[in-house]
Amino acid sequence: RRNFLRGSAALTVGSALSGIFLSKVVQASQNNFYSKEVIKNNRLSTSSNVTPENLTSKYNNFFEFGSTKNIWKEAQKLTTENWVINVSGLVEKPFMVDIDSLILKFSLEERIYRHRCVEAWSMVIPWTGFELSKLVEFSQPLSSARYIEFKTFFAPKEASEQKARWYPWPYTEGLTIEESKNELAFLVVGAYGKTLHKQFGAPIRLHLPWKYGFKSIKSIINISFTS
Repeated sequence: RRNFLRGSAALTVGSALSGIFLSKVVQASQNNFYSKEVIKNNRLSTSSNVTPENLTSKYNNFFEFGSTKNIWKEAQKLTTENWVINVSGLVEKPFMVDIDSLILKFSLEERIYRHRCVEAWSMVIPWTGFELSKLVEFSQPLSSARYIEFKTFFAPKEASEQKARWYPWPYTEGLTIEESKNELAFLVVGAYGKTLHKQFGAPIRLHLPWKYGFKSIKSIINISFTS
């Protein structure tokens, strides 16, 4: 199984790296990403057809709202206005930043990533965002920082599954510093040319093509650098 997964990961990365250049600039829709320009990155893309939005937006993993794939309606309860992310731990100076300001700090690009699952389904989705490495550099981690810990929100009144005791909420996920600097590690703030759908993990989520990309941490509120 491990050999199979390693082989699949190699194929996915190989496909993602097809092509050699950034192509034309795509203008984001009005009121999406504050009308910022979004670069369409053909080098990190795939030749597969994009899966229709009405399918990908209604078949999701977001365990805070339920353990089935049909949680998109329940996820609309999530409040994403005035969203603030706390960056802490082993950094030069901890800081807090609202999602609007964070989006304005970095140039945005569209990447088309393919999802494959052992459950025998697949999706191809155009994500908009920026490399995680850019945020890592901006955070100025200390030399002693070896890992990054991400936490999502905790709001049981909105996300009813967080009342359940089967998991120690809020959800936490980690990366090594080396993984965070891989160019495929992507912080997503939009999809299909729009601000990110709530069921996708609005307003900001992580996407790692080599690690269960479909379920990577969503709705991030805390990023901590640790030893």
